[in-house]
Amino acid sequence: MPSTFFGLNIASSAMNAFQVAVNTTANNISNVQTEGYSKQVANRQASEGLRVYQKFGMAGTGVTTESITSLRSVYYDTKYWNNQASVGNYNTKLTYLNQIENYFIDDGETQPGFSTIFANMFNQMNALTSDAGNIDRRKNFVSETQSFASYFHDVAADLQDLQKDCNEQISSLVQRINASTQKIASLTKQINTIELENGMRANELRDQRALIIDQISEIVPVSVEESPITNSNYPDMYLGGTNYIVKLDGQTLINNYDYKTLTCVPRENKVNQTDADGLYDIVWSDTGMKFNVNAKSMNGSLRALFDVRDGNHAENFQGDVLSATNKFIKIKPSTMTTVESMTMAAEGVITIKNKEYYYSGFTAELDENGKVISYTFEMEQSMETSAAAAVIGKSAQIGASVEAMGIPYYMAQMSEFLRCFSGRFNAYQKGAMDLNEDEMGAFFVATGFDGTEYSFNQHTVGKDGVTSQDSVISSSSDCYYQLTAFSFNVADAIVRDPSKFATSMDVTGDKVDAHEIIDEMLKLQNEIKLFRGGSASDFLHCIYTDISVDTNEAEIFQKNFNDIASAITTQRLSISGVDEDEEALDIVKFQNAYNLAARMVQCMSEMYDKLIQETGV
Repeated sequence: MPSTFFGLNIASSAMNAFQVAVNTTANNISNVQTEGYSKQVANRQASEGLRVYQKFGMAGTGVTTESITSLRSVYYDTKYWNNQASVGNYNTKLTYLNQIENYFIDDGETQPGFSTIFANMFNQMNALTSDAGNIDRRKNFVSETQSFASYFHDVAADLQDLQKDCNEQISSLVQRINASTQKIASLTKQINTIELENGMRANELRDQRALIIDQISEIVPVSVEESPITNSNYPDMYLGGTNYIVKLDGQTLINNYDYKTLTCVPRENKVNQTDADGLYDIVWSDTGMKFNVNAKSMNGSLRALFDVRDGNHAENFQGDVLSATNKFIKIKPSTMTTVESMTMAAEGVITIKNKEYYYSGFTAELDENGKVISYTFEMEQSMETSAAAAVIGKSAQIGASVEAMGIPYYMAQMSEFLRCFSGRFNAYQKGAMDLNEDEMGAFFVATGFDGTEYSFNQHTVGKDGVTSQDSVISSSSDCYYQLTAFSFNVADAIVRDPSKFATSMDVTGDKVDAHEIIDEMLKLQNEIKLFRGGSASDFLHCIYTDISVDTNEAEIFQKNFNDIASAITTQRLSISGVDEDEEALDIVKFQNAYNLAARMVQCMSEMYDKLIQETGV
């Protein structure tokens, strides 16, 4: 039999339950603008019935609050995290592509770029046809050629600064990933401590953990696996707490309280000839193994930074090993088959069968048409005879093959253009006669960081663009490999004395104003196919085409993935978000229920008063 005051206990349980509900609603309202907070609900169920040995069986004992839980959808959380990696990728990529595009802008007089400067140079060259011996006109022409060289210096410097910025951003993101993994592992430990020991749901801590996953999912692709901790002998027996595993691109990053970190390691050697010093590779801190950021499944803003920093349009050095000795490896190239297209560093690392070999220099054998037949790399350390034999016939490459058109790609395009243009330009000049009746050398040269001036005596190019004889060049020789957008210059002797510029094969006697060479050189502007099947003046159009394709693609995908993110967020918030109107209705609903329970207490009080005061019980 229930006690006389049984009804009062029932009403009291209702008041307690709805007090908890009102408090939960108040908590929701107070966190309506809190990032990462998910709506909490007080879960109620009927209290266990009381057997009263009556015909009606059992009597209800009121209500109890079983738990307070956050409303989250694992399905929408997973969809959001998967999509955020693509959002981060294209947001970051578009930002940097827009900057690259700005470096090549040609806005006439306001912001003169390649086309304007290139046209001005040829206009001054054309002016020499009416008075080739005029020193002032020669000075004007040389001044425009210096502006032409300065343009490439400035663009190359801007691109390298951007590459350095990407590099620092990579380091910053790695630090964020490491800090996030440490925080997630710490939160998981706190969550399990609370849920195992006290049997309560650690809602706020779970929200914090999910928010961190939201943030790092934009940097790298992550997946989360959460499973209940059960008794190993009785799998259906839930012990409280969960196993929480976070994977980064399929590799375990966090396993409950244990976590891995990443480390940025500066490269000892450059991959590309024009790379900035000290670019980072990422390795796992515990093993030192490289983290494969270029994997096809990799995504996120970290991947975008590597694409911009290292993107070579899959045109890095590649080939097959023809022969190998203890000290040298000879390779037949499948890319970089001309001197103009060479972009690998003079010394660095070549990878064969996933093993890295350090080389200290290379030579290239050219055929009569200027095509590279083979490269021979000199190893820093001698190989065992068996190891040398094992690499024959295997594929070799320098650096990663990155499909994106990033900074190394645009650097390579500038180098290739300048080598092609300078080679043809110098071919007209070499052997001609300057105003001092001396034989002219190279007009455009490469200036090394140590001030060495390369005039390309070893690697000569004919007026038809073809080398005149078989030759072997090396990474340290006086050849067009030395010429890049950084090193491209007008010969110092010509800058000091414009009379050394040749306009004719013969300026003796009254032929000082002869300009037959100028007449031919003017064809270099528009008539001669020089770069990527077009004329020299089409250089900027080629670059803009490349940038436009990448930028347009990034814009389209950025919009698409951001639209998807908005749709997922809306669906996600419809479940876990705090709606002010809904909370306002809950306040009224729970307040009315509380008041009704209180009215029941009052009713019971009056009944007990009647019972006690008037029946004398």
